[in-house]
Order: sequence, then C-alpha cells, then structure tokens
Amino acid sequence: MISTVINEELKIKYPIFQGGMAWVADASLAAGVSNAGGLGLIAAMNSNGEQLRAEIKKCKELTDKPFGVNIMLMSPFADEVADVVVEEGVKVVTTGAGNPGKYMDKWIQAGIKVIPVVPSTALARRMEKLGAFAVIAEGGESGGHVGDLTTMALVPQVVDAVNIPVIAAGGIADGRQLAACLMLGAVGVQVGTRFLVAKECTIAQEYKDKILKAKDIDTVVTGKRLGHPVRCIKSGYTREYTKMEYDSSTYSDDELEAKGAGVLRLAAREGDVKNGCVLAGQVASMVTKEEPAKDIIEDLFTKAEEVLGGALKWVK
Repeated sequence: MISTVINEELKIKYPIFQGGMAWVADASLAAGVSNAGGLGLIAAMNSNGEQLRAEIKKCKELTDKPFGVNIMLMSPFADEVADVVVEEGVKVVTTGAGNPGKYMDKWIQAGIKVIPVVPSTALARRMEKLGAFAVIAEGGESGGHVGDLTTMALVPQVVDAVNIPVIAAGGIADGRQLAACLMLGAVGVQVGTRFLVAKECTIAQEYKDKILKAKDIDTVVTGKRLGHPVRCIKSGYTREYTKMEYDSSTYSDDELEAKGAGVLRLAAREGDVKNGCVLAGQVASMVTKEEPAKDIIEDLFTKAEEVLGGALKWVK
C-alpha cells in the first residue's frame, strides 16, 4: 500500500486530503473522508468562532479519526477561528487566501501541523521559514480560486524549492493523476472535485448533477479582472459575469464584486445552479458517479498502485 511521511505523521491510512471547499466541506464530508482513511477538512470560510466550534464538535461526534480545518485568512473572523482550532484540539490546519504568519507560533506551540496552500515557490519557501509542517502546491486546474501555474509545472518546482513535504493539488480525480503527482515528488494529494459527489457530501443534488454531467471543456475561469480568478462550471451566470467583466467601461469593479456575492452558497446549498456558481476543477468530466468517500479513496489508491507497478513496462 502507498505510504508516505504524510499519512505516517498524521496517523491516517492514506496520504490524501479532502479539499477545504467553502459551502461544501462541512462536518459530514470531513468525517466521511476521515473515517475512510483520508484527512477530512472542515472549511471555516467566513464562519465566526462559535459557528466553527459547533462544526468541529459535530465532526468529533461523527469520527474518532484525525481531521483538520481549512482557514481562509481573509475572513473577518480569522482571529476568532485561529483561537478556536487551538481550544478544540484540532491536529491539522490548512490555510489559504492570505499569510498565516501571525498565527503560526500559537498553532505550532499547540501541536498543530500547519499546511498552507501555495501557488508558487516563493510562497512555499516563506511558509517553510515560518515553520509549516508541509505545503499544498495547488495548480490552476483546480476548482475555486486558482493560480497561474499548472500542477504539472508547479509541484516539481515546489518540491525542489523546499525541504518539507509537498502535497499536490489541482486536477486530481483518479489513480493515474495520483501516481503522476507521486512521481513528481509529492508525498500526498489533496482532492476536491471528486469529493463533491461523495455520498457524505451534503450539497444540493442539483450541484452534484452539474458535476456528473460536465464535459472536458465545461469549466471557465472568471474574476481575473478583480485579481481573484475562480474556476467554475460554465452556465448562464458565468456568461453574464464574463460579459460584465470584460466591459469595464460599463460595469465597475464594485458592481462586479456584487455580482459574485453569495452565488456559491446559492448553488451549493439552495440548488440554484442557474443563478448560482458551481465551483469545480478541470477534472469534473472524469467524475462519473456518486459514491461513498471510502470507495473514492480506495479506487484512487488501487489504480495508483497499478499504474506505479507498471510504470516501467514500456521502457526497454
């Protein structure tokens, strides 16, 4: 069985993280992934301290396995949730949308393994200096907020740039991609889009159906004008947003910001995929059925081991 420093240090069966997806990654999904042998993550999003605490307590009721919390550092409640993860004994914190420097000492002293998401080698080096246990190198194939570099280009460069473990993310939906990331030097992977259709994922069925029906060219990146590009499934909403985005003479940045407010929640929690935004990575078309998290994880690793076992069969 594939085993690395990641699952050994975190005391999980498989070196796989479930992405901390906003309005998606709740206690149910995190516990489902952790019970299946991976590391489930609760998305703190813009939750205040007590809202996050309630979700952590719920997750503890659903699993006795390790799980973590993803903290969006741009949240107005970042200070609150930074304390809550310490108070609740969370073992792993992943971070995004900002610099976790002001919290690192507190988290590390509490025994938390801090694993920031990074889109570049420069940020990876900075996180290593701050004491990060590992970094998640996420390529632009991922859903949600994306960077410029692809996973294939980013992961080996980050591996070469730091002396801490590197977890690959972005465009990973099956065992072949998992095997490729390990060959690039990563010691684990973070998967988001495929877990959108896990049985334990509580998002609206309409959202899941958009993923299951997606074709290979069905994602688009919006929001570049505002400096916060986001990958999602093409829809009437994205076409309208794109029209506004590229007409700066008519629509202001404030109007564009307002157009994007609340649309993920609308799709994920209310099932309005026409007026809401369905975040997903470029591998959405590879996701073909709804199944338990356990089956997703076991399929990924079974196929990865098959690929790695036959990796040299074409070499003479």
